[in-house]
Amino acid sequence: MRTSAGSDVEYAFLRAPGQMPGAIRAFDWSTTPLGPISSWPVSLRSAVGLMLASHFPKAVIWGPSLTTLYNDAFLPILGSKPAPLGRPFNEIWSEVWPQVEAIQQKAFAGEATFIEDFPLVIERNGQPEHAYFTFCYSPLLDDDGNVAGMLDTVIETTGKMAALRDVKLINGELEHRIRNTLAIVGGIAHQTFRFAGSLTEARDMFNARLAALGNAHSALTQSNWASTPIELLLRKSLSPYQSAGNQITLEGPALDIPPQKGLTLSLAINELAANALKHGALSTPDGHVSVQWSADHPPALEGFALNWMERGGPPVQPPNRTGFGTFLLQALAGAFNGTVAADYAPEGLTFRLSTPPAVMPTAVKAGISSR
Repeated sequence: MRTSAGSDVEYAFLRAPGQMPGAIRAFDWSTTPLGPISSWPVSLRSAVGLMLASHFPKAVIWGPSLTTLYNDAFLPILGSKPAPLGRPFNEIWSEVWPQVEAIQQKAFAGEATFIEDFPLVIERNGQPEHAYFTFCYSPLLDDDGNVAGMLDTVIETTGKMAALRDVKLINGELEHRIRNTLAIVGGIAHQTFRFAGSLTEARDMFNARLAALGNAHSALTQSNWASTPIELLLRKSLSPYQSAGNQITLEGPALDIPPQKGLTLSLAINELAANALKHGALSTPDGHVSVQWSADHPPALEGFALNWMERGGPPVQPPNRTGFGTFLLQALAGAFNGTVAADYAPEGLTFRLSTPPAVMPTAVKAGISSR
């Protein structure tokens, strides 16, 4: 029978704070190949004591039966695995043993192994899950200097690997958007300088169109480049022209526009507004622009229609040549797989974009030039 003092000495290596020192002390080790704690060699007690004192996830695997002990930091790695304390390491991790057995055998042969971001499909919460671990299997020596076990020092890197995948996806998406934006800027430059009457006019128009592209990107960024509320998109596109007071009104149901459609629509709306400011309803104090949109079954885009109507401006005449406006309208019709039409009535321009439920061939019924 042990004395109280002897008992204290016997369990001195279990004095670390936390859950596992008490769990190890209360466990009936006589049911395992390790035998009762009183029979444990100094080397095993020392290894377990150092493990329990660490805040890093660690496990001690001892003897040919691979009996397992672990510290508090190791608990999240185990998850809800049933009663792992005192069980063989290969039983606890039976689902991944084919991948790790050779690494364990190297440790028991006296060779430490360090592996970063090792992928495994583990079962710790009732179902398989992909996880990553950076770990080291280090040999542990017994009192005679022979390898008797190993120390598993491990950290889960699943979150890090998921973040790296996200970064890779984001970089790919960013590269795609940059290429797409540069292509759009190139198209704007080509069309602007092609139709401009002078270098000064081309410069001013190009700067205005780049600003419109920036406003469109701002609206799309607010929606994380997911589908964007059409009202937000239109307000951003028309913000340079809102100094005209209440000359522009927006009306329509809540409707989300996919990014590429939204970008093209934003540029087209800016072009219509710029023309209205130069030659149409926004060029006079009494002029007014009404922008209305609808869909057969909001928020779906089937049957989507958008009307731009100008009234109260100077008499309108059809353009005598095509320009950047026509180019944008063609792009708009293609982006929405729909049709566009412009009516140059004397009382004001009316423009309509429509997407019927049944997909129709893309057609541009009329063009608007950058006059």
